[in-house]
Parts: sequence; C-alpha cells; structure tokens
Amino acid sequence: MNFIIPEFPLLNFGSIYCIGRNYAEHIKEMKSIPTDSPVVFLKPRSSIVFNNGIIKLPEESTNVHHEVELVLLIGKECHNISKEDATDAVKAIAVGIDVTARDVQSDAKRNGLPWTFAKGFDTFAPIGNFVPADNSIDLQNLDISVHVNSELRQLGNTSNMIFTVNEIISYLSHRFTLYPGDLIFTGTPEGVSQIHHGDKIDAQIGNNLSSLTVHVQA
Repeated sequence: MNFIIPEFPLLNFGSIYCIGRNYAEHIKEMKSIPTDSPVVFLKPRSSIVFNNGIIKLPEESTNVHHEVELVLLIGKECHNISKEDATDAVKAIAVGIDVTARDVQSDAKRNGLPWTFAKGFDTFAPIGNFVPADNSIDLQNLDISVHVNSELRQLGNTSNMIFTVNEIISYLSHRFTLYPGDLIFTGTPEGVSQIHHGDKIDAQIGNNLSSLTVHVQA
C-alpha cells in the first residue's frame, strides 16, 4: 500500500523519524532527564492518518496522550549533511501529533525496552496539510498548539527546541541516509494529556499555516 502525500501526489512516504525530549518543559513534566544528543525513535507508515481522520485507541493501553509537533518532509537524498545546509533538505512542513500510549511507554522505560509499541500503533501519527518550505517561514519561530474539545492543552513555540531543525536533520543524516518522502517529528512542548473516546482534537502550527482535526475512537 502506498502512502501518498496529498499536496505532492508523486511522492511516497518513507521512514518516519521522531525526536523525543526536545523541549525542556516537557522533559520536566515527564520527570525525564535531558540528553546530550537527540533521542530518536521510529514509527511505522501504518501509523499515519490525515485531516478529519480517526485516532483508534488500542486495547493494549488505558492512557493514550497527544503530543503536538512540527513535522518536516524531506525533499532530497542527503547523507552527512552539515548543519548549515540542513534546511535545504526540507521540502515542506506540517503540524502532526505523536500519539503515545503512555502506560505502554512507561512499562518499556522501566524495563529498558524500546518505545516502538507505545508510539507505533495504527493511526498514531496524524498529520495536517503540508506547506512548502521557503525563506518566508522561520522554522525556529513557529507557534504550535493543540485543543481537545475546544480546550487548549498545549501551547509552545519551536524557538524552545533544545535541538534545532538544522541540528536534528544533520544528526540523523550522519547515521541514516535520508530520502525524499521521509518525515521527521521534531518533539513536543509541555502540556501533553490523555485523550478519550469521542474527543475532537484540533492542532495547528504557525497561526494555522498547517492545521489538523482528528477524532478519537475506542
């Protein structure tokens, strides 16, 4: 099954890279420890859903959270790219939600295991509309927010990232070859909280530059 980006119909999605612990206040609220380099994990392509889609709550979890994030779409192959040239690899941006089964993640952390199941269930990577990246968009100064049932839950700005977009792309490219269609979730600000059956989630970035509405079903 091909996953086609609606705004770029010839481009298939590739790998989905995600960055954890990239906002200081979120690290505090999770009682986690800052790291000297980015925390990286992956999501499967089956986790992707689009605007007006549905987040399906898995039976394996009783505590699923929203984490709103800036998502980068890679537009060219790059390997060992420098920080200075890293933004040249970004074709477009979007708002996304890193849906997380928090109880499953906590069990994994406690036992020193990967986060794959906690982060990778079907529908756990909702993504809004893609906006072409150009010089008019300052990737390090974008407001980002999420409302659940019209209640503001998360509000932050990408200026508060610990690792910048350039640093993230360069770091990843020194370990993996990035290809057109790869996606990078860049981390979430504070305010993550549980979602429930029947919830409506609205996320946006850059004053509705990219927006997303999804519904939650058990």
